Amino acid sequence: MLRIGLVSDTHGLLRPEAVAFLRGADRIVHGGDIGDASILDALAAIAPVVAVRGNNDVGPWARRVPETELVEFGGVHLYAIHDLAGLDIDPAAAGVRVVVSGHSHRPLVAERDGVLYVNPGSAGPRRFSLPVSAGELLIADDGSVSARTVVLTPASLA
Repeated sequence: MLRIGLVSDTHGLLRPEAVAFLRGADRIVHGGDIGDASILDALAAIAPVVAVRGNNDVGPWARRVPETELVEFGGVHLYAIHDLAGLDIDPAAAGVRVVVSGHSHRPLVAERDGVLYVNPGSAGPRRFSLPVSAGELLIADDGSVSARTVVLTPASLA
């Protein structure tokens, strides 16, 4: 079983609750709006990281982060992109089983046309009344995939 930790929209803030949740992950995927290269360094201390650039990721460090990534974990193809509105492939036709995104700050797990869409929400600064959250993807040895999102902090945390 592979455990892929999912985070997005940290905007320069990697909460201790997010670090605790991600511990033990085999890999981490960051769905963009990272905020600072130090976030990627901190995540890499937990597990190898795949990250994509979000619309707020600017500066020399961000130019090294791709806008999309296609990776394979345990025989399962995953496509990462910050904003689903910019999706530039047909995931099902491309053999992609999971699409990980960010941008909306809204946690989501939904399956359409055999493709699992996961937005872990925002693990960084709170936006409006949306929860602070992260997610995980579990890939079994037989290639089956499940995903969930979790609220990381009490709703009252600012």
